[in-house]
Amino acid sequence: MNKQKTVAVAASLLANGLREQARSHWSKRISSRTAATLLFALPLFALAADPLPSWNQGPAKKSIIEFVETVTTPDSKGFVQPEARIAVFDNDGTLWSEQPGYFEELFAFDEIKRMAPQHPEWKDQQPFKAVLENDHKALAESGMEGLLNIFMTTHAGLTTDEFRDNVQRWLSSARHPTSGKPYTEMVYQPMLEVLTYLRSQGFKPYIVSGGDTGFMRVFAEEVYGIPPEHVIGSTFVTEYQVKDGKPSILRTAKIAHNDDGPGKPVSIDSVIGRRPILAFGNSDGDLQMLQWTAAGDGPRLMGLVHHTDAKREWAYDKDSKIGRLDKALDQAKQQDWTIVDMASQWRRIYPFETSANEQQQ
Repeated sequence: MNKQKTVAVAASLLANGLREQARSHWSKRISSRTAATLLFALPLFALAADPLPSWNQGPAKKSIIEFVETVTTPDSKGFVQPEARIAVFDNDGTLWSEQPGYFEELFAFDEIKRMAPQHPEWKDQQPFKAVLENDHKALAESGMEGLLNIFMTTHAGLTTDEFRDNVQRWLSSARHPTSGKPYTEMVYQPMLEVLTYLRSQGFKPYIVSGGDTGFMRVFAEEVYGIPPEHVIGSTFVTEYQVKDGKPSILRTAKIAHNDDGPGKPVSIDSVIGRRPILAFGNSDGDLQMLQWTAAGDGPRLMGLVHHTDAKREWAYDKDSKIGRLDKALDQAKQQDWTIVDMASQWRRIYPFETSANEQQQ
Protein backbone atom coordinates (compact mmCIF):
# COMPACT_ATOMS: atom_id res chain seq x y z
CA MET A 1 0.00 0.00 0.00
CA ASN A 2 1.49 3.39 -0.98
CA LYS A 3 2.05 6.16 1.55
CA GLN A 4 -0.65 8.42 0.05
CA LYS A 5 -3.31 5.75 0.46
CA THR A 6 -2.02 4.97 3.95
CA VAL A 7 -2.54 8.59 4.99
CA ALA A 8 -6.01 8.79 3.42
CA VAL A 9 -7.29 5.64 5.11
CA ALA A 10 -5.84 6.64 8.48
CA ALA A 11 -7.46 10.07 8.24
CA SER A 12 -10.78 8.43 7.45
CA LEU A 13 -10.51 6.28 10.56
CA LEU A 14 -9.76 9.31 12.69
CA ALA A 15 -12.69 11.27 11.28
CA ASN A 16 -14.96 8.49 12.52
CA GLY A 17 -13.55 8.63 16.03
CA LEU A 18 -11.22 5.66 15.60
CA ARG A 19 -7.85 7.23 16.34
CA GLU A 20 -6.69 4.38 18.56
CA GLN A 21 -7.68 1.75 16.02
CA ALA A 22 -5.80 3.67 13.34
CA ARG A 23 -2.70 3.94 15.49
CA SER A 24 -2.71 0.22 16.28
CA HIS A 25 -3.46 -0.84 12.71
CA TRP A 26 -0.83 1.23 10.95
CA SER A 27 1.96 0.97 13.52
CA LYS A 28 2.35 -2.66 12.51
CA ARG A 29 2.82 -1.76 8.84
CA ILE A 30 5.02 1.29 8.75
CA SER A 31 8.28 2.34 10.32
CA SER A 32 8.31 4.12 13.67
CA ARG A 33 9.57 7.32 12.04
CA THR A 34 6.79 7.28 9.43
CA ALA A 35 4.25 6.47 12.14
CA ALA A 36 5.29 9.46 14.22
CA THR A 37 4.97 11.75 11.20
CA LEU A 38 1.59 10.32 10.31
CA LEU A 39 0.14 10.60 13.80
CA PHE A 40 1.28 14.22 14.04
CA ALA A 41 -0.47 14.96 10.73
CA LEU A 42 -3.70 13.06 11.46
CA PRO A 43 -5.59 15.96 13.11
CA LEU A 44 -4.93 18.14 10.05
CA PHE A 45 -6.17 15.45 7.67
CA ALA A 46 -9.24 14.84 9.83
CA LEU A 47 -9.97 18.57 9.94
CA ALA A 48 -9.73 18.75 6.17
CA ALA A 49 -12.07 15.76 5.83
CA ASP A 50 -14.70 17.20 8.18
CA PRO A 51 -13.91 20.26 10.29
CA LEU A 52 -17.20 19.94 12.22
CA PRO A 53 -17.67 16.22 12.95
CA SER A 54 -20.19 16.77 15.78
CA TRP A 55 -22.54 18.61 13.42
CA ASN A 56 -25.15 16.84 11.32
CA GLN A 57 -25.23 17.68 7.64
CA GLY A 58 -27.66 20.57 7.37
CA PRO A 59 -28.06 24.28 6.68
CA ALA A 60 -26.09 25.49 9.72
CA LYS A 61 -23.00 23.37 9.07
CA LYS A 62 -23.18 24.17 5.37
CA SER A 63 -23.39 27.92 5.95
CA ILE A 64 -20.43 27.93 8.37
CA ILE A 65 -18.14 25.95 6.07
CA GLU A 66 -19.15 27.86 2.94
CA PHE A 67 -18.62 31.18 4.72
CA VAL A 68 -15.17 30.20 5.95
CA GLU A 69 -14.16 28.95 2.52
CA THR A 70 -15.41 32.17 0.92
CA VAL A 71 -13.46 34.53 3.17
CA THR A 72 -10.25 32.45 3.20
CA THR A 73 -9.91 31.61 -0.52
CA PRO A 74 -7.49 34.13 -2.06
CA ASP A 75 -9.15 34.26 -5.48
CA SER A 76 -12.65 34.59 -3.98
CA LYS A 77 -14.52 37.91 -4.34
CA GLY A 78 -15.27 37.66 -0.63
CA PHE A 79 -11.69 37.07 0.48
CA VAL A 80 -10.84 38.70 3.82
CA GLN A 81 -7.30 39.36 4.99
CA PRO A 82 -6.35 37.35 8.12
CA GLU A 83 -6.06 40.43 10.33
CA ALA A 84 -9.73 41.26 9.64
CA ARG A 85 -11.06 37.76 10.35
CA ILE A 86 -12.59 38.69 13.67
CA ALA A 87 -15.14 36.30 15.20
CA VAL A 88 -17.08 37.06 18.38
CA PHE A 89 -18.97 34.63 20.59
CA ASP A 90 -21.30 35.05 23.52
CA ASN A 91 -20.48 32.66 26.36
CA ASP A 92 -23.56 31.64 28.39
CA GLY A 93 -25.85 29.50 26.27
CA THR A 94 -23.55 29.83 23.25
CA LEU A 95 -20.32 28.14 24.33
CA TRP A 96 -21.57 26.43 27.49
CA SER A 97 -24.91 25.74 29.15
CA GLU A 98 -26.80 28.33 31.16
CA GLN A 99 -29.48 26.23 32.86
CA PRO A 100 -30.85 25.85 35.52
CA GLY A 101 -29.16 29.20 36.16
CA TYR A 102 -26.30 31.26 34.80
CA PHE A 103 -23.16 29.56 36.08
CA GLU A 104 -21.70 32.79 37.41
CA GLU A 105 -24.84 33.29 39.51
CA LEU A 106 -24.45 29.77 40.89
CA PHE A 107 -20.85 30.64 41.73
CA ALA A 108 -22.05 33.75 43.59
CA PHE A 109 -24.61 31.73 45.57
CA ASP A 110 -21.97 29.17 46.54
CA GLU A 111 -19.65 31.97 47.59
CA ILE A 112 -22.32 33.40 49.89
CA LYS A 113 -22.63 30.01 51.56
CA ARG A 114 -18.85 29.73 51.87
CA MET A 115 -18.58 33.18 53.42
CA ALA A 116 -21.61 32.77 55.72
CA PRO A 117 -19.71 31.59 58.85
CA GLN A 118 -17.99 34.99 58.94
CA HIS A 119 -21.35 36.76 58.60
CA PRO A 120 -23.84 35.38 61.15
CA GLU A 121 -26.10 38.38 60.49
CA TRP A 122 -26.92 36.97 57.05
CA LYS A 123 -29.24 34.41 58.67
CA ASP A 124 -31.77 37.21 59.08
CA GLN A 125 -30.88 39.46 56.15
CA GLN A 126 -32.25 39.21 52.63
CA PRO A 127 -31.19 38.30 50.02
CA PHE A 128 -28.51 36.34 51.87
CA LYS A 129 -31.09 34.50 53.98
CA ALA A 130 -32.79 33.27 50.82
CA VAL A 131 -29.50 31.98 49.39
CA LEU A 132 -28.57 30.17 52.61
CA GLU A 133 -32.00 28.55 52.83
CA ASN A 134 -32.24 27.81 49.09
CA ASP A 135 -35.47 29.83 49.11
CA HIS A 136 -35.91 30.47 45.39
CA LYS A 137 -39.18 32.32 45.85
CA ALA A 138 -37.71 34.84 48.28
CA LEU A 139 -34.65 35.19 46.08
CA ALA A 140 -36.83 35.97 43.08
CA GLU A 141 -38.78 38.50 45.11
CA SER A 142 -35.54 40.33 45.93
CA GLY A 143 -35.32 41.11 42.21
CA MET A 144 -32.41 42.71 40.43
CA GLU A 145 -31.50 44.75 43.51
CA GLY A 146 -31.06 41.57 45.56
CA LEU A 147 -29.01 39.88 42.85
CA LEU A 148 -26.82 42.94 42.49
CA ASN A 149 -26.25 42.92 46.26
CA ILE A 150 -25.10 39.30 46.06
CA PHE A 151 -22.77 40.04 43.16
CA MET A 152 -21.23 43.06 44.86
CA THR A 153 -20.62 40.98 47.97
CA THR A 154 -18.91 38.14 46.10
CA HIS A 155 -17.27 40.01 43.21
CA ALA A 156 -16.11 43.33 44.69
CA GLY A 157 -13.86 44.45 47.53
CA LEU A 158 -11.28 41.93 46.38
CA THR A 159 -8.07 42.22 44.45
CA THR A 160 -8.07 40.74 40.98
CA ASP A 161 -5.79 37.96 42.23
CA GLU A 162 -8.09 37.13 45.15
CA PHE A 163 -11.13 36.99 42.89
CA ARG A 164 -9.30 34.77 40.40
CA ASP A 165 -8.32 32.39 43.22
CA ASN A 166 -11.94 32.19 44.40
CA VAL A 167 -13.15 31.33 40.91
CA GLN A 168 -10.42 28.73 40.41
CA ARG A 169 -11.25 27.09 43.73
CA TRP A 170 -14.93 26.93 42.87
CA LEU A 171 -14.36 25.55 39.37
CA SER A 172 -12.08 22.84 40.73
CA SER A 173 -14.71 21.45 43.11
CA ALA A 174 -18.21 22.63 42.12
CA ARG A 175 -20.49 20.33 40.14
CA HIS A 176 -23.43 21.07 37.91
CA PRO A 177 -26.70 20.35 39.79
CA THR A 178 -28.19 18.28 36.95
CA SER A 179 -25.31 16.46 35.27
CA GLY A 180 -22.94 16.23 38.22
CA LYS A 181 -20.12 17.27 35.89
CA PRO A 182 -17.64 20.08 36.49
CA TYR A 183 -18.96 23.30 35.01
CA THR A 184 -16.01 23.44 32.63
CA GLU A 185 -17.24 20.20 31.05
CA MET A 186 -20.68 21.65 30.35
CA VAL A 187 -19.32 23.17 27.15
CA TYR A 188 -20.68 22.51 23.68
CA GLN A 189 -18.53 20.16 21.63
CA PRO A 190 -19.87 21.50 18.30
CA MET A 191 -18.89 25.04 19.26
CA LEU A 192 -15.43 23.91 20.37
CA GLU A 193 -15.05 22.51 16.87
CA VAL A 194 -16.12 25.84 15.35
CA LEU A 195 -13.48 27.65 17.40
CA THR A 196 -10.78 25.16 16.34
CA TYR A 197 -11.87 25.35 12.71
CA LEU A 198 -11.81 29.15 12.69
CA ARG A 199 -8.37 29.33 14.30
CA SER A 200 -7.04 26.88 11.71
CA GLN A 201 -8.26 29.28 9.02
CA GLY A 202 -6.63 32.39 10.45
CA PHE A 203 -9.56 33.77 12.45
CA LYS A 204 -9.18 35.53 15.79
CA PRO A 205 -12.04 34.41 18.09
CA TYR A 206 -13.13 36.62 20.98
CA ILE A 207 -15.60 36.06 23.80
CA VAL A 208 -18.01 38.97 24.16
CA SER A 209 -20.31 38.17 27.07
CA GLY A 210 -22.47 39.79 29.69
CA GLY A 211 -20.54 37.77 32.26
CA ASP A 212 -17.75 39.21 34.36
CA THR A 213 -14.48 39.44 32.45
CA GLY A 214 -12.42 38.28 35.42
CA PHE A 215 -14.67 35.27 35.95
CA MET A 216 -14.39 34.06 32.35
CA ARG A 217 -10.67 34.66 31.99
CA VAL A 218 -9.98 32.02 34.64
CA PHE A 219 -11.09 29.18 32.35
CA ALA A 220 -11.41 30.59 28.81
CA GLU A 221 -7.91 29.73 27.59
CA GLU A 222 -7.91 26.19 28.99
CA VAL A 223 -11.48 25.35 27.96
CA TYR A 224 -11.89 27.31 24.71
CA GLY A 225 -8.34 28.10 23.67
CA ILE A 226 -9.19 31.81 23.92
CA PRO A 227 -6.48 33.85 25.70
CA PRO A 228 -7.43 36.36 28.43
CA GLU A 229 -6.76 39.36 26.21
CA HIS A 230 -9.51 38.09 23.88
CA VAL A 231 -12.13 37.90 26.63
CA ILE A 232 -14.53 40.85 26.83
CA GLY A 233 -17.25 41.08 29.45
CA SER A 234 -18.85 43.23 32.10
CA THR A 235 -16.32 44.99 34.32
CA PHE A 236 -16.04 46.62 37.71
CA VAL A 237 -14.25 49.89 38.33
CA THR A 238 -10.78 48.94 39.50
CA GLU A 239 -8.12 50.84 41.40
CA TYR A 240 -4.39 50.44 41.74
CA GLN A 241 -3.26 50.11 45.33
CA VAL A 242 -0.17 49.26 47.34
CA LYS A 243 -0.94 47.28 50.48
CA ASP A 244 1.81 46.09 52.80
CA GLY A 245 4.29 47.06 50.12
CA LYS A 246 2.62 44.88 47.49
CA PRO A 247 0.94 46.41 44.41
CA SER A 248 -2.47 45.04 43.43
CA ILE A 249 -5.62 45.91 41.50
CA LEU A 250 -8.75 46.31 43.65
CA ARG A 251 -12.20 45.51 42.29
CA THR A 252 -14.53 48.19 43.68
CA ALA A 253 -18.31 47.98 44.13
CA LYS A 254 -18.99 50.06 41.03
CA ILE A 255 -19.92 48.75 37.60
CA ALA A 256 -17.67 50.14 34.89
CA HIS A 257 -19.38 48.52 31.89
CA ASN A 258 -22.42 46.28 31.44
CA ASP A 259 -21.47 44.13 28.47
CA ASP A 260 -24.96 43.04 27.51
CA GLY A 261 -27.31 44.10 24.72
CA PRO A 262 -26.11 47.40 23.22
CA GLY A 263 -23.07 47.24 25.49
CA LYS A 264 -21.59 44.47 23.34
CA PRO A 265 -20.97 46.40 20.10
CA VAL A 266 -19.69 49.29 22.21
CA SER A 267 -17.06 47.09 23.86
CA ILE A 268 -16.19 45.39 20.55
CA ASP A 269 -15.49 48.76 18.98
CA SER A 270 -13.57 49.95 22.04
CA VAL A 271 -11.47 46.86 22.72
CA ILE A 272 -11.04 45.18 19.33
CA GLY A 273 -11.30 48.21 17.06
CA ARG A 274 -12.54 46.13 14.13
CA ARG A 275 -16.05 45.08 13.18
CA PRO A 276 -16.41 41.27 13.34
CA ILE A 277 -17.26 39.30 10.22
CA LEU A 278 -18.73 36.43 12.26
CA ALA A 279 -20.82 36.56 15.43
CA PHE A 280 -22.57 33.84 17.42
CA GLY A 281 -25.06 34.26 20.24
CA ASN A 282 -28.15 32.60 21.65
CA SER A 283 -30.38 35.26 23.19
CA ASP A 284 -31.85 38.73 22.83
CA GLY A 285 -28.86 40.00 24.80
CA ASP A 286 -26.77 39.22 21.70
CA LEU A 287 -29.05 40.96 19.19
CA GLN A 288 -27.12 44.23 18.95
CA MET A 289 -23.82 42.36 18.55
CA LEU A 290 -25.32 40.42 15.66
CA GLN A 291 -26.80 43.58 14.12
CA TRP A 292 -23.44 45.36 14.40
CA THR A 293 -21.71 42.48 12.68
CA ALA A 294 -24.35 42.27 9.92
CA ALA A 295 -24.05 45.98 9.15
CA GLY A 296 -20.51 45.65 7.81
CA ASP A 297 -19.44 45.30 4.19
CA GLY A 298 -18.60 42.01 2.51
CA PRO A 299 -19.44 38.46 3.60
CA ARG A 300 -20.91 38.11 7.09
CA LEU A 301 -22.12 35.23 9.21
CA MET A 302 -24.54 35.78 12.10
CA GLY A 303 -25.43 32.68 14.09
CA LEU A 304 -27.87 31.82 16.87
CA VAL A 305 -27.73 28.66 18.99
CA HIS A 306 -31.40 27.72 19.43
CA HIS A 307 -31.97 25.53 22.49
CA THR A 308 -34.46 22.95 21.22
CA ASP A 309 -33.16 19.74 22.81
CA ALA A 310 -35.04 19.01 26.04
CA LYS A 311 -33.68 15.47 26.10
CA ARG A 312 -29.94 16.12 25.94
CA GLU A 313 -29.91 19.70 27.22
CA TRP A 314 -32.85 22.12 27.63
CA ALA A 315 -35.53 23.54 25.34
CA TYR A 316 -36.36 27.23 25.76
CA ASP A 317 -36.59 30.50 23.87
CA LYS A 318 -39.26 33.24 23.92
CA ASP A 319 -40.74 32.59 27.36
CA SER A 320 -37.54 31.81 29.23
CA LYS A 321 -36.28 34.00 32.07
CA ILE A 322 -32.79 32.68 31.33
CA GLY A 323 -31.34 33.23 27.87
CA ARG A 324 -34.58 34.58 26.44
CA LEU A 325 -34.58 34.33 22.65
CA ASP A 326 -37.44 36.34 21.17
CA LYS A 327 -36.64 39.43 19.10
CA ALA A 328 -33.29 38.01 17.99
CA LEU A 329 -34.96 34.83 16.73
CA ASP A 330 -37.53 36.82 14.76
CA GLN A 331 -34.83 38.97 13.16
CA ALA A 332 -32.68 35.94 12.41
CA LYS A 333 -35.55 34.43 10.44
CA GLN A 334 -36.25 37.71 8.63
CA GLN A 335 -32.60 38.34 7.78
CA ASP A 336 -31.74 34.72 6.95
CA TRP A 337 -29.13 34.43 9.66
CA THR A 338 -27.81 30.99 10.61
CA ILE A 339 -30.07 29.38 13.20
CA VAL A 340 -28.61 26.28 14.84
CA ASP A 341 -31.41 23.95 15.88
CA MET A 342 -29.61 22.06 18.63
CA ALA A 343 -31.85 18.97 18.55
CA SER A 344 -31.56 18.34 14.82
CA GLN A 345 -28.16 19.76 13.90
CA TRP A 346 -25.87 18.62 16.70
CA ARG A 347 -24.84 14.97 16.89
CA ARG A 348 -23.26 15.60 20.27
CA ILE A 349 -23.91 18.32 22.83
CA TYR A 350 -21.07 17.90 25.35
CA PRO A 351 -17.57 16.42 25.00
CA PHE A 352 -18.47 13.67 27.48
CA GLU A 353 -21.60 12.70 25.58
CA THR A 354 -21.61 9.72 23.21
CA SER A 355 -22.42 10.77 19.67
CA ALA A 356 -25.19 9.14 17.67
CA ASN A 357 -22.60 7.56 15.35
CA GLU A 358 -20.74 5.95 18.25
CA GLN A 359 -23.99 4.61 19.69
CA GLN A 360 -24.67 2.82 16.40
CA GLN A 361 -21.24 1.16 16.27
